Amino acid sequence: MNDEWGYEWGLPVAASSYASDIDWLMGLLHAVMIFIFVAWGIFFVYCLFRYRARDGQRASYHQSGESASFIPDALVLAFEVWLILAFGIPLWASIKQETPPAKESLTVHLIAQQFAWNFQYPGPDGKFGRREVSLVSAENAIGLDPDDPASKDDIITINNLNVPVDKPTILRMTSKDVIHNFQVANFRNKQDLVPGLETMLWFEPTLEGKFEIGCAQLCGLGHTKMVGNVLVQSEADFADWQKQQVAERTGTSSTADAGSILPGADSRS
Repeated sequence: MNDEWGYEWGLPVAASSYASDIDWLMGLLHAVMIFIFVAWGIFFVYCLFRYRARDGQRASYHQSGESASFIPDALVLAFEVWLILAFGIPLWASIKQETPPAKESLTVHLIAQQFAWNFQYPGPDGKFGRREVSLVSAENAIGLDPDDPASKDDIITINNLNVPVDKPTILRMTSKDVIHNFQVANFRNKQDLVPGLETMLWFEPTLEGKFEIGCAQLCGLGHTKMVGNVLVQSEADFADWQKQQVAERTGTSSTADAGSILPGADSRS
């Protein structure tokens, strides 16, 4: 397990189920653009040489009998249309318009603010506690209602998102103040968080380790400091982390006791 996946030459290490598809598409696009750049460069050099000024002859700007050809433009347009229809739209649909089944995924609420990421996990009851704007304070960043029975066992973390590897995570996201943008470069994703609106983003990590969360939308003077981490763990380690968080939240005497009230959990500590 790599504790932290940093940045090296080229793109960051691909660490989600759809990252390789995005990388392949970007690679194809760059390869074709390089080919077009080189081909046009060769053509321009040819024109400079072919129609250059020579002794006793001025440079030729308009050659008689020659007409402009739209074939290169048509080829580029055809390639772009093919790229969009064959790859762009299907990939966009699979990432943005299709969501993994909730029963097979981890669902987390994300509430962004200047300048932090607040994550809310449902507790053993599988229900998210109610949030109220009027209850927001320095001690209660997301305005969780303490009188709501469903909120008693919810897990709240700041700037650290713990998730299991090889399992989809669905983020239901909003913002308390201004527009933010959740981005994990290793997962090849990003999504705006808009005040008063719930947006959605999902990913399925394929590597264990720590991956940086960045805000990709200028959100104020502390924008550059709005950094968090996705901590991708094995299924067993994630289950143990959940037990520990529930024990701390509910005041359970031991993680073993906490594990006994988690749906589907065994009694390991």
